[in-house]
Amino acid sequence: MKLYQHYSLYGFSNSYLLGNDESKEALMVDPAEMNAAILDHIEQNGYALRAVLVTHNHTHHIRGLSTLLKIYDAQVFAANSSVGGASCRAVRDGDAIEVCGYQVDCYSVPGHSPDSIVYRIDKFLFTGDALHAGIIGKTLSSFNAATLANRLQARILDQADDCLILPGHGPPSTVGTERRYNVGLDPDYARRINSRYDFFV
Repeated sequence: MKLYQHYSLYGFSNSYLLGNDESKEALMVDPAEMNAAILDHIEQNGYALRAVLVTHNHTHHIRGLSTLLKIYDAQVFAANSSVGGASCRAVRDGDAIEVCGYQVDCYSVPGHSPDSIVYRIDKFLFTGDALHAGIIGKTLSSFNAATLANRLQARILDQADDCLILPGHGPPSTVGTERRYNVGLDPDYARRINSRYDFFV
């Protein structure tokens, strides 16, 4: 198993490529863009890109999807039946799917968006915009912030301390670190939310 991270200036977003060196298959999480550097990396490693995991349907996380699907015959997984004009295999909370030789566990974590899904592969947690290093995803109301925090506590932060959190923006973290220090999980955080959507994450 090899994990590669790509940083896109479009939306300052992270994309992730996970390769299986035994089967030579790969999957991509949140294709913010599809450019020559990503394509070269896939091809130079001899990977066949078989799947795309979409954490949520926001443009700066799926902008590269249409280009990717013109090059590779990949199945798209998301909470929605379609994303960016592409048909998807819809996943729900508690689903466990087999992708590129890996078991992928799916956790619904609404709040930042109603369709937010966290994917777990081994000890990797691809959290999209639901959970970042030090903070939870931006929401439009205190209710949504509380919903997201409660869902993260129940479904994500109950996992092992050394599980690696790979967010849609910013640096990686671990479950243990976020459980102890994430300010968005403070009980008072939700009450301090105002309604103005002033940041993209």
